[in-house]
Amino acid sequence: MKEAYGEMNLEMIKELSEAHGISGCEKEVSRVMKKWLEPVADEITYDNIGSIIGLQKGKENGPKVMICGHMDEVGFLVREIDENGFIRMLPVGGWWGHVLPAQTLYVTTKEGKRYHGVVGSSAPHGLPAEVKEKVIKPIDMFLDLGVESREEVLELGIQIGDMITPDTKFEVMNNPNYLMGKAWDDRLCAALAVDVLYRIQKDAHDANVYAVGTVQEEVGLRGARTAGNMIHPDVAIALDVTTAMDTPVDQGDIKLGGGVVLSVMDAGIIGHKALLHEMEDICRDLNLDINYDMMTVGGTDADNIHKAHAGIITMTLSIPTRYMHSHRLIIHRKDYVQTVEAIAEFCRRVNWDKIKEMNQGIR
Repeated sequence: MKEAYGEMNLEMIKELSEAHGISGCEKEVSRVMKKWLEPVADEITYDNIGSIIGLQKGKENGPKVMICGHMDEVGFLVREIDENGFIRMLPVGGWWGHVLPAQTLYVTTKEGKRYHGVVGSSAPHGLPAEVKEKVIKPIDMFLDLGVESREEVLELGIQIGDMITPDTKFEVMNNPNYLMGKAWDDRLCAALAVDVLYRIQKDAHDANVYAVGTVQEEVGLRGARTAGNMIHPDVAIALDVTTAMDTPVDQGDIKLGGGVVLSVMDAGIIGHKALLHEMEDICRDLNLDINYDMMTVGGTDADNIHKAHAGIITMTLSIPTRYMHSHRLIIHRKDYVQTVEAIAEFCRRVNWDKIKEMNQGIR
């Protein structure tokens, strides 16, 4: 069995993964991120919808570099409580019906109390073929809390609009390079943004580096817009996950353990070419692996950031994950570690001359 690749703060990774926070309900997650930012950030601020911004200062009036990963995870809201105590759920973010039946979820009340339930499913015995082969829409599913009535649900303090999230514990897999948890989309990259500050804290750098945990990415990249406008960065790197194409049902070039993934474009952005070439040079200088990602569907926080003000030099770096938008995702340590190394080196190198050079590269 191979040894674990590189250095990772598994305690931070675990805490962020196991925190509960769908779009619009990210406070628990931001508190965890704040805990890990405090030792390495000179200032911690927030935008007005909850994105957390940790600044590690470089030179006075040095260029601003924004590194962001979104804190929200896909989940549900309590939509309806029927007379028998079953909860109908409203999906927040994209869910595929196949991954939900018989899975356990938590409902979190306004007071922060958490209650366990299971998504209802039917026994296969005697079901018509057309029913067995049909994917149930998430909005048609229900959560069973193991109660007798609507009144019992209300006695627990559960009400319409409460957050519902997956029940998953972080786990190091049988090969220690493989890590499983919930909310890797995109808590993994929120952790990565923090980790960059730890890597450069003892290094001289001109850049004022902002590690940002954005909110409400899964419902429209909203925190990226507000945080980007608040910081007004000179360069931004959005961090997000991408689909690993290395399973029996998904086949392609992006695989776990392949190293750095540079996103050329997605549905909302064509990555800044000069920044892309700079990241390629850094990866070659550090002997890091280079992979390329191109998507025609979906996007990242970069899609909103690059359009702020007069335009921001922006691109996305991606971490491959298996089983995205489900209860349990798997990632590989090498992809995380190499991406941290690449971005940390960029933060050490970037200065106003480099910014000018990148701007001239597209004019």
